[in-house]
Amino acid sequence: MQIASTQQLSPPPRLRRGALRVTPLGGLGEIGRNMTVFEHEGKLLVVDCGVLFPEDHQPGVDVILPDFASLRERLGDVVGIVLTHGHEDHIGGVPYLLRERRDIPVIGSRLTLAFVEAKLKEHRITPSTVHVEAGDTHTAGPFGLEFVAVNHSIPDGLAVAIRTAAGLVLHTGDFKMDQFPLDDRITDLRHFARLGEEGVDLFLTDSTNAEVPGFTMSEQELSPAIDQVFATAPRRIIVSSFASHVHRIQQILDAAHAHGRKVGFVGRSMVRNMGIARDLGYLTVPRGLVVDAQKLESMPDDKVTLICTGSQGEPMAALARMANGDHQIRLTEGDTVLLASSLIPGNETAIYGLINKLTDRGARVVHKGNAKVHVSGHASAGELVYCYNIVRPRNVMPVHGESKHLRANAELAIRTGVPADRVVIARDGVVVDLVDGTATIVGAVQADYIYVDGQTVGHADEQTLDERRALRDNGVLTVVAIVDVPGARLAEPLEFVGKGVAVSPETLQGVTRDVEQALAKAPRQALEDVDSLDDLVRKAVDRSLRRKTRQGPVVIAVVVEA
Repeated sequence: MQIASTQQLSPPPRLRRGALRVTPLGGLGEIGRNMTVFEHEGKLLVVDCGVLFPEDHQPGVDVILPDFASLRERLGDVVGIVLTHGHEDHIGGVPYLLRERRDIPVIGSRLTLAFVEAKLKEHRITPSTVHVEAGDTHTAGPFGLEFVAVNHSIPDGLAVAIRTAAGLVLHTGDFKMDQFPLDDRITDLRHFARLGEEGVDLFLTDSTNAEVPGFTMSEQELSPAIDQVFATAPRRIIVSSFASHVHRIQQILDAAHAHGRKVGFVGRSMVRNMGIARDLGYLTVPRGLVVDAQKLESMPDDKVTLICTGSQGEPMAALARMANGDHQIRLTEGDTVLLASSLIPGNETAIYGLINKLTDRGARVVHKGNAKVHVSGHASAGELVYCYNIVRPRNVMPVHGESKHLRANAELAIRTGVPADRVVIARDGVVVDLVDGTATIVGAVQADYIYVDGQTVGHADEQTLDERRALRDNGVLTVVAIVDVPGARLAEPLEFVGKGVAVSPETLQGVTRDVEQALAKAPRQALEDVDSLDDLVRKAVDRSLRRKTRQGPVVIAVVVEA
């Protein structure tokens, strides 16, 4: 296998004439912010542009974007953005890329484009869109595109075949092989086979479930468990799911209708997306079933179902606010909360914490761990092997997954007969060239995390997060020192103002003595410069506290000359 990390690689050389360059800028080594750039004959094609949701060690961050730095000088060469489906980890970054060049054509299926257009409206961007369906072909610069129906946990998913003079690439997007899908739209393996017969030079395959043996369970198998929840819930049912999970919401609506309950959507993104899905015919809503959430307050609890966001423990989402008691919807004893979604790697602590809070409020929490209420939208190992045997690719590059998922997928490809030296395990930023039918790692470009913090993009960096983590974990201590500079001593005892710091008065007296000793030992030039004096006091306080208490609050020193 060809295995590379960006730390080992230098910038790539100029692309050879007639070759194809593939540069993943997100989604390799993580679950999220999927984005891959293809270069051929001086033009660029982007496939997906998603976001990654922050983890606990990234406080204050809303979402994380791919790094557009390697594109910024070549935005005029971008001939299109192809979107495989409408999940946030594939479309959430589109508004930020279009901020840099608004007229890049956005290519996708009807539901995917509708979700994107709704997001772009909030950013005041009117996109140039190209609507495609499974089986369609489209030309974008030197790239010939052909779209293939795939089944996923959202309608209208597409794989994309990319034809160039350098070879044929097949990108699966997110997919699985559910043989009994809720919308009767299966992954078109016949189309995959036809492309395989033509000769797929590079196969980019979804790796998320590559470690899971067998085949992913069908969506229809969840219906009995969901129905059981509705049959046994004594009071309100609060369902939390992704705002784009149309299939799961359809199952909830069907169960609510069967048990005589009304449904209210809670949360802006949920209301928006389900409205779009209903208007386009992807969501079937019986007349009178969905009502305004406020009207449900006057109805008997056993006739109420609420559908909201927050299944991943996001602190500002509706469900987390209900769990904390700061949402207009108040949970009470006997309510049932149904978490109808997967557990995204990295969110475990937040989700389990959310479950505990909901339980403390008297709710019965039903989730994937105690009931069959969710199934993955990604192909398991058996399905991936099936695809490798159908497509018979010359080269393979696993995508969409953490390192362990990429490696597991690569090993499956080798077991089906793909030569090991034709299997590329890349990471974000690693550049792969397809030349004369062979894929080879040739270098790396910048692919940092770009943090969105409120209305600012890219201003927060790792140093910013280090400071936030320090403030969160250790608090802040402001020290006011009035210094007699000629005498190299404190004119008055130190004053301390702490936030989130627990230190005894006796300890603070000891800190004052340590600062006095530091002043007495300081060279004369350190006392005559204000910045140096601030730094001297701050470091003395920091050393003293760490030695006496093993605490490391953020220390701010304010020095005034007496």
